[in-house]
Amino acid sequence: MNNSEILFIYDAQMCNPNGDPDEENRPRMDYPTQTNLVSDVRLKRYIRDYLQEQGHQLYVQKSDTGETVNASERIKAVLGQEKSQKLTQEDLNTILDKLVDIRLFGATIPIKLEGKGQSVAFTGPVQFNWGYSLNRVYLLDSQTITSHFSAEAGKEQGTMGKDFRVKYSLIAFHGVISGYNAKNTGLKPDDIALLDKAMVKAIPLNATRSKIGQEPRLYLRVEYNSDGFILGDFRKWVQLQVKDGKKDDEVFSAKDVILDISPLLRKLQENQNAIAQIKYWHDETLQTIGSLQELAGATPLAFK
Repeated sequence: MNNSEILFIYDAQMCNPNGDPDEENRPRMDYPTQTNLVSDVRLKRYIRDYLQEQGHQLYVQKSDTGETVNASERIKAVLGQEKSQKLTQEDLNTILDKLVDIRLFGATIPIKLEGKGQSVAFTGPVQFNWGYSLNRVYLLDSQTITSHFSAEAGKEQGTMGKDFRVKYSLIAFHGVISGYNAKNTGLKPDDIALLDKAMVKAIPLNATRSKIGQEPRLYLRVEYNSDGFILGDFRKWVQLQVKDGKKDDEVFSAKDVILDISPLLRKLQENQNAIAQIKYWHDETLQTIGSLQELAGATPLAFK
């Protein structure tokens, strides 16, 4: 399998893209630069939740009550085993065949492999670094929220908490699909097509009270013609501009900005001999300088 690189951009308006448990669940921030941060784990969770809702079996998945299923119990359920035992190579092949998130993201399986005497670890071919906002982001003043519920007949209890949100954040992720690591997990072309769809569909379909207000704006996956070539973080070649003479602290929606992708287009054109294909999806709400349609061999993604 060949290497691919990904640029994924989505925005968050009046919501909390990724709460920090060490900061009272405030949105993750780099305060000196006023940059909003989102972890790769948060993005992968969106993708896993979407895949589970679409009926795919996962290693890291939630129970009917919303709790994450224990890893050992999950493997036992996949293999149909009554108790923990050492894994055979056939067991491992079954696990990889059934669990798409291991093929994508890798995993550590806390059961020893027969003849090896150690747990099994797979490095996932699909990896993202942390996302960050392309604009300066401002937090709304915290609001105290309360919830009330009935504990017993005639008695009521409640809890109080803080509700932190961003005004507006245009968040960019860079990702890599490693052809080398894909061999180890058995990643399939169909898995990559599924990932393409999940990247665009997952976030708006997994809205919660704190996450509603997020929309995908641009997705780009560039597949190279080997597993030995990488250009590097695509975010280096995109530049956010503010419309109509506004300041960057007056950005409140995608309609207030223009994303200059022309340096990225030039970089891809300069390396077109190393590129096998380009897949993209672009929400017209986000205006760009330069068009992905200009790239030779670029194919727009369409999803039902």
